[in-house]
Amino acid sequence: MRVTREKMAENRRRILDAASALFRAKGVEAVSVAEVMKAAGLTHGGFYGHFASKDDLVAKTLAHALVVEAAEGLDLRAYVSAYLSPRHRDNAAGGCPTAGLAAEIRHHTPASRAAIADGFRSQIDRLTEAFPGADGAAKRRGAVGSWAAMIGALILARAVDDPALSDEILQQTQAWLDARIGDTAGSTDAS
Repeated sequence: MRVTREKMAENRRRILDAASALFRAKGVEAVSVAEVMKAAGLTHGGFYGHFASKDDLVAKTLAHALVVEAAEGLDLRAYVSAYLSPRHRDNAAGGCPTAGLAAEIRHHTPASRAAIADGFRSQIDRLTEAFPGADGAAKRRGAVGSWAAMIGALILARAVDDPALSDEILQQTQAWLDARIGDTAGSTDAS
């Protein structure tokens, strides 16, 4: 039986969604192609109809997972609050792919590293647009610093074995960022 283009596209999306969740939850190296295909509800044999290799799957999954929504109407404070929440921290499989995979991807292919870089650029552009202030350079500086702080805080909050310290990392980073966002509202310099 011949598979339609629509069905092939749906299967590919299912594979990418399954790989994205598994990679974020367990790490790329801990997940096999067979495990991804099983999670997608497909046979292992169909994998090579979609991807050349596991490395190709990793790069395509990153590109898929790092698609950034437009910033129009983005409430920056609400976004920071949701990102630095215990709920996000505790949901690695459904959470930020950058925080979940950035450290590991540095050891992967140039295509995977390029996908992380493209996703990072898109997120910075989104946050720059939403960051308060009039000066474009100051807004971008605020966006880069905020995104780096958010990712770092999430990684650290997930890494420590002390729940109180984990919560403190999230809370204090959010308070620090809220102060920075407030400091730049209506000003032209975020430094």
